[in-house]
Amino acid sequence: MRARALLAVAALIPALALLQPGRASAEILQLRIAQQFGIAYLPLIVAKEQKLIEKHSVANGLPETKVEWLRLSGAAAMNDSLISGGLDFATAGVAPAILTWDKTRGKTDITLISSLGSMPNILTTNNPSVKTIKDFTDKDRIALPSVKVGFQPIVLQIAAEKAFGKYDKLDDLTVSLPHPDATTAILSGTGGITAHFTSPPFMEQQLESGKAHAVLNSYDVLGGPHTFNVVYATKKFATDNPKTIDAFVAALDEANAWIKANPKEAAQLYIAAENSKLDPAFIERIIRDPQINFTTAPERVDVFSDFEYRIGLIKQKPTWKELFQPGLHAKGGS
Repeated sequence: MRARALLAVAALIPALALLQPGRASAEILQLRIAQQFGIAYLPLIVAKEQKLIEKHSVANGLPETKVEWLRLSGAAAMNDSLISGGLDFATAGVAPAILTWDKTRGKTDITLISSLGSMPNILTTNNPSVKTIKDFTDKDRIALPSVKVGFQPIVLQIAAEKAFGKYDKLDDLTVSLPHPDATTAILSGTGGITAHFTSPPFMEQQLESGKAHAVLNSYDVLGGPHTFNVVYATKKFATDNPKTIDAFVAALDEANAWIKANPKEAAQLYIAAENSKLDPAFIERIIRDPQINFTTAPERVDVFSDFEYRIGLIKQKPTWKELFQPGLHAKGGS
């Protein structure tokens, strides 16, 4: 009897080992993803609606992963939830994500999982006297989602350095205001806001109204197409769940290909999923914009790292390969 009991315990040892945390064979079965609002997050919306992450998890030899989708606004809330363990994947602009990478080095340690695509942000104004950023005066106020360290303020600082030789030249004119509120202010001409550095669909709403015009395009500032938003996670999570990471990137690649092949259907899916009141034809025009490229490959990320390091926002200057998890390195980023 004692011999049979010992044999039974011995037989259980391999199975128990598979359940130990941190082993690749014991990857998570529930993935928690937080996204923000806007067309920049369309690949995630498509992946959610078409259950592409679940599909590629099974194809990668994993049980079907259960995906929980969360809505958070702003990098601060994302980071707090990620670091506390309440979230597996966070999303934010590439510029603040680099700041988070630097601040968590040697502590939580994060790694960027994938780009969500390249798309321009445009600085608009309802002030007819402003043709370039050199025309702004003390009477102007430039609305940004967050001042100083968000995506738009970093790009504005890069532009100011080129125009004035002083990167913080326009900082005193900037105010924090959510994109929808800033768009309302620009279109109504109230609230003292005369300019807004913004992204799709808000910039198109303003420009197509005829009440605002473009002052600068972020593609011009950075020398070409650049990554806008990224997905990131803790390095431990990425190391412990390599098949899940690969399945997630494959799901985004499939979503991106579907968006490009089916822009009309993608617009309709976005409207339905977001319960948006925007015209589907308006969203379709944005998706078809040749400047917008939904891709997982990083573009011009090094430009952000170089600038943030040079002005002292980050202590170490990473290359894009140091920022992104190894599975993305073969995509030929920059």
